[in-house]
Order: sequence, then C-alpha cells, then structure tokens
Amino acid sequence: MGQSLVKNYVHLVFSTKHRQPLISEAIETELYSYLGGTCKQLECQPIKIGGYYDHVHLLCLLSKKIALMKLLEEVKSHSSKWIKTKDESMKNFYWQDGYGAFSVNPAEVEVVINYIATQKEHHGKKTFQDEYRYFLKKYNVEYDERYVWD
Repeated sequence: MGQSLVKNYVHLVFSTKHRQPLISEAIETELYSYLGGTCKQLECQPIKIGGYYDHVHLLCLLSKKIALMKLLEEVKSHSSKWIKTKDESMKNFYWQDGYGAFSVNPAEVEVVINYIATQKEHHGKKTFQDEYRYFLKKYNVEYDERYVWD
C-alpha cells in the first residue's frame, strides 16, 4: 500500500489541577480558541472544544504524524503557559497530569459535538467526577479510583 490514509476522531477530556474552577466565562472562549490553534499547528483538526469551570472536552481528528500522548503534552503545556500570562490571578494555573482519550465512531461525531456544546447544562446535574466515571465505564477502561483524581 503506497499511501497512508487515516481518520481517527478522538474525544479528549482533561481537568484543571485539583479540579479548581478556574475556567471562567471571561476566559473560556479565548482558551478554547487557543487550544484549537495548538491542535491546528500539530495538524490535528479541532472539531469542537468546550467544557466547564474545571475541565475541557476537545474533539479533534488525530493527525497521523503525532502520537496521542505528544498531542496532549503540547496542548496542555502551551495552554497552561499562555493562560498564566492573561491575568495575575491565573499565575498558579495548571492542568491535572492525566487525561482521558476516547475514540469516536464517525457515525457518533454529531452526538459528541452536541454533548460538548451543552456542557453547562449537563453540569447543572452531574459533577465532572461522575461524568468522567461514566466515560470510563462506557469505554470499558479499567482504573484505580485512588489515582484518577490526583
């Protein structure tokens, strides 16, 4: 086969350190744009980015040129450095070390887009921890609760 053809949709989820509610409405749009720009620079086409005060959801096409772990490392480190320059109150902003990455069936992309778009309504009923546990269960990911939240 002479050509490598790839189309991997990935739903990424990561939170602020200790799930601190640092993503305010004043900064969220600019943060999501920054995250999307970083993805584009890494040739990972962003499709939908959203979240809540303490976490982010990012749906993108994973480039065949970058490992998933490298994408997360770049997105999180660059955005953390950037957000610290926006306001003195953000000087202690950090992302949690870990992340969730879930493959998305192309037939389900619209469902994920809508899910990300309605995060504020969704989190009026469910905490980030409950939401994340739901994803881990849905995707049959084995985990140890003691290490998920640090």
